[in-house]
Amino acid sequence: MNGASAWVEELLAPLDRHLAHTLAELGHDLRPEVRLAIQLLSAAVRRGHVCLDLHDPLWAFRTERVAPTDPLPPPAEWMRALRESPLVGEDPDDTPLVLDRAGRLYLRRYWKYERQVAEELARRAQLCDDGPLPDSVRELARELFHREDGNTGELDWQQVASLVALRQRFCVITGGPGTGKTYSVANVLVLLFALAQERRLRPPRVELLAPTGKAAARLAESLAANKKKIEERGLPLAAQVLPSIPTEAKTIHRSLGTRGESAVSFYHDAENPLLADVIVVDEASMIDLGLMAHLLAAVPPEARLILLGDEYQLASVEAGAVLGDICNLGAGSSFSVSQWRWLEQQFGRTLPVPGGAPPRPGLWDCVVRLRKNYRYGRESGIGRLAEAVRTGNADAAWEAVESSDGTVSKAPTLPPWELSEELAVACRERFAPYLRARDPAQRLEQFGTYRVLSGNRYGPNGSLVLNRAIERELAQAGLLANVTERWYDGRPVLVTENNYWVRLFNGDLGIVMVAANQEPRVAFPGAGSNAVRLVATGRLPAHETAFAMTIHKSQGSEFDHVEVVLPLPGSPLLTRELLYTAITRAKKSVRVHADEAAFKEAVRRRTERSSGLRDALWGSR
Repeated sequence: MNGASAWVEELLAPLDRHLAHTLAELGHDLRPEVRLAIQLLSAAVRRGHVCLDLHDPLWAFRTERVAPTDPLPPPAEWMRALRESPLVGEDPDDTPLVLDRAGRLYLRRYWKYERQVAEELARRAQLCDDGPLPDSVRELARELFHREDGNTGELDWQQVASLVALRQRFCVITGGPGTGKTYSVANVLVLLFALAQERRLRPPRVELLAPTGKAAARLAESLAANKKKIEERGLPLAAQVLPSIPTEAKTIHRSLGTRGESAVSFYHDAENPLLADVIVVDEASMIDLGLMAHLLAAVPPEARLILLGDEYQLASVEAGAVLGDICNLGAGSSFSVSQWRWLEQQFGRTLPVPGGAPPRPGLWDCVVRLRKNYRYGRESGIGRLAEAVRTGNADAAWEAVESSDGTVSKAPTLPPWELSEELAVACRERFAPYLRARDPAQRLEQFGTYRVLSGNRYGPNGSLVLNRAIERELAQAGLLANVTERWYDGRPVLVTENNYWVRLFNGDLGIVMVAANQEPRVAFPGAGSNAVRLVATGRLPAHETAFAMTIHKSQGSEFDHVEVVLPLPGSPLLTRELLYTAITRAKKSVRVHADEAAFKEAVRRRTERSSGLRDALWGSR
């Protein structure tokens, strides 16, 4: 047992050791196998896992190539020791640790979160409105999704998603960028407002939410643009309700109302729910288990909750992969027979019911996957690459990088601590237009077309190093001046924390503006089209330079052109989700800086997190 400490030490942080020591002292249980379990559990949670599976505890650290010098305790003996410990209990005990029947060890807080989420989603999955839709609303649904290219005979999954969201009080609309998630939800809102009008009910109260300020801003922009598209269709019933549909979006934390500096205490909860009938949450893949538990508690019991997201993107930074668990990631699913029958009534035609359709309603009736990509065509290099990466086909993905339609290309791995010639040339050409512009709105628009994305923050090719190297390159090219100063003209600034007083949020991006004889100001996008806010540098919350940014921080953003800098082979950050997220930030072109070994390693390695949520939601199907 003591021999295991040599390799365990490589996995641990001081926090893990301190937690194990403190709990052992408080519980008067100094047995080494108990301390080891606590240390590994704490280390696993820091890596995004919700629990530690004692049947295969090293699974949580598999990307780190752990090679224990001594074997771990046999699972049965280990679990028996833990169940005998005063530190471990079950509900309704108040012990700091919980060991469930499947051999998963939890910190009690995360065990409670998981149970709360599972129970609440299971309850909401049973809530549906079975009544027939008015003919006018059914006809509006057909008109909203009428395609100019005619009916190909294929099922329109955007229309399916809208109808499911009308029936189910809980609905998940998932799909990659360009599949029309926000377009679908814009139509859902039109249909919900039209339904209320036709039934002579008050208009629903709507909350539009996202995990970050940047994602909230993009949701608001997308809904406003889609409202305009619907208005241009000239549909009478839609025209009557469109003015009432809101487009202002907020962060989840702002909507729930944080109490002081606490990240786990909110003004709105089960006792004081949100005042809303419909709650739409975008970029749901970024929501961790704890935040999802708090959000669900604050959603009124009968309110309609709609989650939008891409289940194949990077999971949350904190513990859990909630959207993936809700969607039963990687497993096929079908609506229940009753759901198919209801959809047939709305479509007015027979639909092909899969042979494995569940006989009874459940969570499977709440998840709709959008299949068609309207941004990338079938022959698009980005589309083919993203699909190959998503499905884990490393050879097909590498082939797409090597032979594409010009939207995808590859470049060698960057030399340590500097730019390659290819990246240096691209930065000079792509960043020059925004640096030469003098109007703040033009600068923001131009800067938003190009970004360098790195798989890691630290290290020889991390975003911190890349930002300094890009600064030097642009200065040498005469595009930047005074880069040794903090607030040089043209510096791109990425906000990294929420500040409600200044109305700047994690993910907001601004550009430093320096005018003669004036203090520097940072230009951020304003509320309207081409509107700009100028903020004094002294009022900025935590921030960093953003010529390059980590792929994690790019979630919720889109750019015309993207450079992807992957970590070196062997890095635990090399995962399919990381690469997929980076690729799908690009609208027009993407270039991958990596050798074949690192690229294929990323495609083949999935990010999976230990959790009991998927079993709780889908295990009894």
